[in-house]
Amino acid sequence: MDCKSKLEIIEKTVSYVKDSLYFESSGHDWWHVYRVWKTARDISEEYEHIDSTVVELSALLHDLADWKENKDDLGAGCRIAREWLSRFDQISDEQIEHVCGIIGNISFKGDTERNKELSMEGQIVQDADRLDATGAMGIARTFAYGGKKGQIMYDPEIPPQSYKNQNDYISNHDNNTAVNHFYEKLLNLKDLMNTEEGRLRAVQRHDFMLSFLEQFYREFEGKVLD
Repeated sequence: MDCKSKLEIIEKTVSYVKDSLYFESSGHDWWHVYRVWKTARDISEEYEHIDSTVVELSALLHDLADWKENKDDLGAGCRIAREWLSRFDQISDEQIEHVCGIIGNISFKGDTERNKELSMEGQIVQDADRLDATGAMGIARTFAYGGKKGQIMYDPEIPPQSYKNQNDYISNHDNNTAVNHFYEKLLNLKDLMNTEEGRLRAVQRHDFMLSFLEQFYREFEGKVLD
């Protein structure tokens, strides 16, 4: 695919996703996608022999049907992406299936180890997506999601949960407090990064979340701040 064709497809996909997700209010909106897209592009520059078109399209299309909003149809995201990409003759069937494979396998569902089946392109997009669930953006998105779902912000008598498997996480992770989400997901992401660049970026964001939680608990108890 020549550069002009790629640029046209990316521009059309940006417009499509922006129109679809601009008013989404759970933290999986257009601006989340924008950050993942930009981060994935940036990380991908560190690697040779990857399909940059697959990286960009996977990042842009990955949350059109986020599983947390489509628990009864976990394949919706791949189906929507395939329908969109099939209209472009310049994109091969192999690239479409590659994008769909990434979209179907990058989301966190109570994972305790890296997904070893992801391609290098998939690892890059997954790292970019997970980075946006950490640091200042991760904090903001956690409370946006909790508000959308009607979660209690924090209750010291409700401990973080342990989940038996992915199905348990999918079924029950919403039945909790927003702050517990830090311990059940966000603080685990640093050690689940795939790429060296992802790991480097995750460390600073991880430390920022720890500082936030320390401040949060002090303010919650009405203590004098340092």
